[in-house]
Amino acid sequence: MFCFNDTILQFVLTFANSLTQKCDTYLFESMPDFIYKGKIYYNPVQFVMEMIGGTWKAPILWRLREQTLRYGELRKDIAHISDKMLTSHLRELEEDGLIHREVYAVVPPKTEYSLTEKGKKMIGLITQIRNYGLEMIEEEKRNKRIE
Repeated sequence: MFCFNDTILQFVLTFANSLTQKCDTYLFESMPDFIYKGKIYYNPVQFVMEMIGGTWKAPILWRLREQTLRYGELRKDIAHISDKMLTSHLRELEEDGLIHREVYAVVPPKTEYSLTEKGKKMIGLITQIRNYGLEMIEEEKRNKRIE
């Protein structure tokens, strides 16, 4: 089961924020600040990482990468996620245009989730971060810092 390591995301966010604070124009072209959903963003890395960051958003997107799933299927497949967190993140991902929510007027109610084209683009990035995370885990195991 794929579990997107929150430590890796926190590292990337911290790195992006430190670059922002240092105004490192060699890695990030100078760009104007912008506001999205009431928050000021200083660079595109910060923007994207906050869109897919945290413990649960990437695993949700990852599970939808090849198939449409119902809420209950996502809930069963993602260990340790609460109903409140799953509902909250599904709403945020839908608001950000990464997933599509289809509600069917049947009894009992049926709701399906799938990736949008924008969400499908994110899978390549998540795959790269995941692979890098797996490499880091193996390295840390060899250095006996992970049990």
